[in-house]
Amino acid sequence: MAGLDAFGTLLERGDGTPTVYTPIANVTNIEGPETERDTYDVTAHDSPDAWREFIGGLKDAGEVTAEINYDPADHDTLLADYADAQPRDWRITWPTGATWALKAILTGFSAEAPHDDKLAAEITLKVSGKPALTPATP
Repeated sequence: MAGLDAFGTLLERGDGTPTVYTPIANVTNIEGPETERDTYDVTAHDSPDAWREFIGGLKDAGEVTAEINYDPADHDTLLADYADAQPRDWRITWPTGATWALKAILTGFSAEAPHDDKLAAEITLKVSGKPALTPATP
């Protein structure tokens, strides 16, 4: 298989317990989470053939960014998340049915209104902890 069509991917915001997810309207692009892992240099004077040696350290799920066709009526409610410093439930649902559930803090909201284009915005979410990856069911 050469690739999959990304059309239909959802970014969803959780609200309440049990968590009920609501899709964010008019998302045009989603990037992330951008996972990375720290490494620690454990090189010693007796490292074989004078090669540096490393071990894996802490993992970071990074950030998720989403570009949206901005509609203040739909999207300004996201700004209320700035009042809450605690991570909120978010989920990315892929067209295959697989999901990535994560806890994240809204760290950025940037709107733009160019004179020759549409209203647009970008939101940035900082992921907290380990994302829960659920594969698609066949």
